[in-house]
This record gives sequence, structure tokens and C-alpha cells, in this order.
Amino acid sequence: MEEYIFTLAAMAMGFLAVAYLYEPYWKVRHVPGPVPLPLIGHLHLLAKHGLNAFPLLAKKHGPIFRFHVGRQPLIIVADAELCKEVGIKKFKSLPNRSLPSPIANSPIHLKGLFATRDSRWSAMRNIIISIYQPSHLAGLIPTMESYIERAATNLDEGEEVAFSELAVSLATDVIGQAAFGADFGLSMKGGGNVVEDDGAAAAKKASASEFIKMHIYSTTSLKMDLSGSLSVIVGTLVPFLLNPFRQLLLRVPGSADREITRVNGELSRMMDRIVSDRAAAAAASRQRKDFLSVVLAARESDASTRDLLTPDYLSALTYEHLLAGSATTAFTLSSVVYLVAKHPEVEEKLLREIDAFGPRDRLPTADDLQTKFPYLDQAH
Repeated sequence: MEEYIFTLAAMAMGFLAVAYLYEPYWKVRHVPGPVPLPLIGHLHLLAKHGLNAFPLLAKKHGPIFRFHVGRQPLIIVADAELCKEVGIKKFKSLPNRSLPSPIANSPIHLKGLFATRDSRWSAMRNIIISIYQPSHLAGLIPTMESYIERAATNLDEGEEVAFSELAVSLATDVIGQAAFGADFGLSMKGGGNVVEDDGAAAAKKASASEFIKMHIYSTTSLKMDLSGSLSVIVGTLVPFLLNPFRQLLLRVPGSADREITRVNGELSRMMDRIVSDRAAAAAASRQRKDFLSVVLAARESDASTRDLLTPDYLSALTYEHLLAGSATTAFTLSSVVYLVAKHPEVEEKLLREIDAFGPRDRLPTADDLQTKFPYLDQAH
């Protein structure tokens, strides 16, 4: 009788384990894609093919397919027009996103737009969309141009430049100015720690270079692969063990989890100080065009917005702009330059289109960027 009970218990536990591992797969089973392996999902394909895994899967399964990072299923859209459809026209239909294990315990990430849910997500998104009208984006172009000109001084003839590093510096400078009006001076020749206004002055405990160092560390820690911290690895493979492992590792001196928590906590406090100081100087902020100043102005003009965008959410939103904008822009720039360099015929056609625009000192307007460079737009 005991053997019978033990066998039934073992079978029940095995069934529960299988159900737990494959429950996410079952929800998206109708989406094309390879069958995921237990625990690791499709991570073995990344290990084998790198980023080429995605075009290979798109070729085999079509422009929309599943990709499982451990137990976490992702729906990949590998077509430009479909991306516009999903990201713009149908975006309101996607209010709640699953939380990757690296951000599940980080307050500075949890209160940004990516992790916010339900009606708060919709309301926050509507506010942000109302800010990023074409006229506002066009107003940022002179700032972008000045930063690009400054970054170009690093491209002296005969000197080798790590373009990926320059792209990160340029993107961080531009997004830092657009997000909260701070010039970090990273794209200056030889680097720099220039902060021109009160945005970074609020971060009294750390210099601009220390802020960027922590920002880069925080960004690179948001990895959902087997090179992340131990709790992230465990959380990717068996999500319900994420919190227990993390709480344990937080007590281990020198652990990656402990350092990530320290850095994210310090970044959160720095952003809180920036928001607090900018809010205290409300009159001066109204004259500025950076994201934080514009949101603060909108917040003060409406009671419901004030209730929605409490200081902690405002800090997270502002930092999210820097986080999302700098990393993605730098990666896109680096990838485009690398791929164009491997195809001389494309490079030649791009240069002809750019040279045909006019003299070298003629700067494109927002309308020019939309209409005068169709081939560049395709290459991008």
C-alpha cells in the first residue's frame, strides 16, 4: 500500500512539474515555432547561432514565431510592416507584459512604462504620446546635430575608433539631454564629464561619470541568458525560485545580485533627487524641452495627472527613457554601420544619396529627414 501511495505521489509530482514547465508553451502553442526544450527553452539556439537564430527561425516559421527564453515565451515579429502594425496600431491591445527575471525586483525598472500594467499603463502611455508630437521631436533635432558634430571630432583620419563605444557615448549624450536636460560629455573627444545644468547637479553624491558607470552596469545586467547573475539564471529556468535565490544571494558579499541591487538602488535615489530638484524649480523647468520638464509641467496643470505620476513613477519613467533610448539606438547605429561596411555597393548608394542632398554645411530639417533620404531609411 505504501509503495502504491509513493508511486501515485511521484506521478503527481512529475505531472505537476511537466505542467509547470510547459504551461507557458501551451498558451502560445498555436504560434509557429520549434518545440522548446525543458528548462532552457530555445537558449541552445542562441548559443549555437547567436543573433542569426532569429532570421533562421523567421525563414522556417514565418514572420511571427515563438521563442522561449527558459520558461518565458516571447512572440517575435520579424517583419517591418507587421512591427508597425503591432507597435503602433495595435499597441493599445497589449497593456500587460510579462516581466523578465532581471527587472522583477528592481524598483527603478518596475515603475517604468514597460512594467506598469492595466489602466495605469494606458494612462501613462497616453501622456507620453501626447508629449512626443512631431513638433516636439523636431525641436530636438538641433540638439542632436550639435552632439553628432561633437562626436565626429573623434573620427580623425588615420585613427582607429571603436564605433560601438562611440555610438553608446553619442546615444547616451543625446538621450540624457532629451530625457532630463543633462550633458554628460561622453561623446567629446577623449570623453568628458561635463554637466551643463541642474539635472545632474541634483545628483550630489556622484559625478556624471559615476552616474554613467552605474547606468551602464545596470543596463548590461538586464540579460536574460546564461551569462547573467545566478538568481537571473535560476529565474529564467525556474521562475518560482527567483526570489528565494535572490534573497539568499543578497546576503553573500561580492555576489552579482548584491551589486546589481546596490547600483539600482543608488540610481533610483539619484533620479528621485533629480526629479525633486527639478520640481522645486518649476518656473525654470517650464522653459525647457526635455522630457522631465515637459512631464512636470503637464503634471502640475492637471490633478489626475498629478495623482498618476507620483515622484517614484516619474523617476522611473525618466530613467527608462535613458535606458531604452541609449542602448537600442547605439546597437542600431553600430549594426547599420557594420552591415553597410560589408556591402560596398550599398555604402556607395547611401553616400550618393547623402551627397546629393546639398553642401556639407547644409543641415537637414525634420521634414528633410522624413522625405529626402528614402534609401537611408530602407537601410536603417
